[in-house]
Amino acid sequence: MGKYDGKNVVIIGGSSGFGFHTAELLVAAGARVLITGRTESTLEDAAKRLGDKAIAVRSDSSSMTDIDELADRVKTEFGTIDALFLNAGITGFSAFEETPEQLYDEILAVNTKGPYFTAQKLAPLLAPGGGVVLTTSVANVRGLPMLSVYAASKAALRSLTRSLAQELLPRGVRVNAVSPGPIETGILDKTLPKEAADQTREDMTTRNPMRRFGDPAEVAKAVLFLAFDATYTTGAELPVDGGASQL
Repeated sequence: MGKYDGKNVVIIGGSSGFGFHTAELLVAAGARVLITGRTESTLEDAAKRLGDKAIAVRSDSSSMTDIDELADRVKTEFGTIDALFLNAGITGFSAFEETPEQLYDEILAVNTKGPYFTAQKLAPLLAPGGGVVLTTSVANVRGLPMLSVYAASKAALRSLTRSLAQELLPRGVRVNAVSPGPIETGILDKTLPKEAADQTREDMTTRNPMRRFGDPAEVAKAVLFLAFDATYTTGAELPVDGGASQL
């Protein structure tokens, strides 16, 4: 008998990184999981790896049409859900003086608007005692160069965590955030040229108190703690960053 037998969980941005690792842990412990992603090929691969307890839905968290369709699909598949992990997000490295409006709008649409309205549409499906977890970032408490828009989007989510925690209390739903530091998800290699990615990785490792990148599974375990086990905790942010925001 698995720890999460009979539990239904939705993971927005669950086809890769710590969203996927969270789905893996849940499926292994008996839960049914619906994951979303924007890239069809990545989503299909994730679904195959997770097996028949997982449902994969292509959905863009910055699209209101997609969010509405997703809510209908979740209601059809699950009826009610026990946990919602709002994890979809993008980054964008750009100096403040050179940041274009297009990049600003895209990051805020995916990282802030998406979680807000996804939570709005899916909150009515959360069972009493359910948990919502948002993904913030160490960037929301530190002044990191080249990440001003990304940091602002994650700081907005930190504030949203408190607001939603207050508003969903009458429904018996807890809302918390996990705040990852440098995690080896491959995002540096996807967003930067190889030389720049290698240099950034070395710099971040050197500055981190634990002198290493985190593993996605370490974030996934924190997410499950907040979603299911932290029954007397709401409105909080749990850093998983090697001490970067604390030391």
